[in-house]
Amino acid sequence: MQPKTRKALKRMGTALLWMAVLVGFVVLVSAAVKVKDTTQCKGIVVKLSGDDENFFIEEKDIKALIVKNKDLNPIGKPVSSINIATLEKVVAQDPWVKQADLFIDNNRVLNIKVVQREPVARVFTTTGNSFYLDAQRDRIPVSERYTARVPVFTGFPTDAPQLQTADSALTAGIVDFSTYVLNDPFWMAQVEQVNINGERKFEITPKLGDHIIDFGEGTDVEKKFTKLLAFYKEGLSRVGWNNYTRINVAFENEVVCTRKDGTPPPKPTPPHLDSVDVDMAGTGDIAATAITAATPAKETARHTEHTEKPAAKPAPKKEVKPSSNNKTPKPTAKTQRTPKAVYKPADKPINATKKHKTP
Repeated sequence: MQPKTRKALKRMGTALLWMAVLVGFVVLVSAAVKVKDTTQCKGIVVKLSGDDENFFIEEKDIKALIVKNKDLNPIGKPVSSINIATLEKVVAQDPWVKQADLFIDNNRVLNIKVVQREPVARVFTTTGNSFYLDAQRDRIPVSERYTARVPVFTGFPTDAPQLQTADSALTAGIVDFSTYVLNDPFWMAQVEQVNINGERKFEITPKLGDHIIDFGEGTDVEKKFTKLLAFYKEGLSRVGWNNYTRINVAFENEVVCTRKDGTPPPKPTPPHLDSVDVDMAGTGDIAATAITAATPAKETARHTEHTEKPAAKPAPKKEVKPSSNNKTPKPTAKTQRTPKAVYKPADKPINATKKHKTP
């Protein structure tokens, strides 16, 4: 046999051998797939992920969503007849389920991986209904099994699931406020409750201090809390935590306080207001000599509208002849005014880190 013929036959034999191997592999794979498709599902395994402290849904709840429907129950059915996409939709309908992934493993067991929603705020409406909000601003029903430790808001104006523009903006403010508080241990311990007033603004009831904090709208959250912390450290720590009825941080770069007087103020005179200026741009701290009595000129400028009366015309001066018996008249004492506490920024930096200790 010629060498060329021998080489050609050798090549043909090699090609036939590889074809036989490929055909055998295809047959084995087809047989395995057929066996898998005809075999029955043996069971269901559920794995939950999310907040390890509070699982608002349990494995039995997820299994019940599938098993209670005989048409959807995969146990005992051929693997080929199980519609994974349909089962995923059924599991995702649970309001506490954020994401669901389903697959069948080699042991013919249906695996369900569920990521649960994590609430950031609990909201009470004006009618008394309650629900949670997650970071995506979606409503979550209250669970009978667990109560989430999140900031509580009262006075939400509507129960409607479809929110108007103003209600959507209010919801966004609630989520931003709560997210900041949840990430700061000091404010999480200090903020007891937040009330939404008729102007859709936040009023904070703190755990420490006999006062209300007027926060304004749920915008510039970090800036307002940094300003309030500076006032807590250098203002209330000196004058006392119970000397004011209201602390307003809604103004730009200042904190305005309403005094708590020993006796009710006379009508129609409103309570005295204290102005606390905080240098947010330079992050200056409040000076150690921050509390000073306001000058009469400033006091008049601040309270002329409410407290000052028109000055009486001075009486014409009479000539007084010098006499040895005449004594120099004493100057008339000026009208006393209640001083205001004015807090001015200094050059010390504010420690505005998120890990704070109670002052």
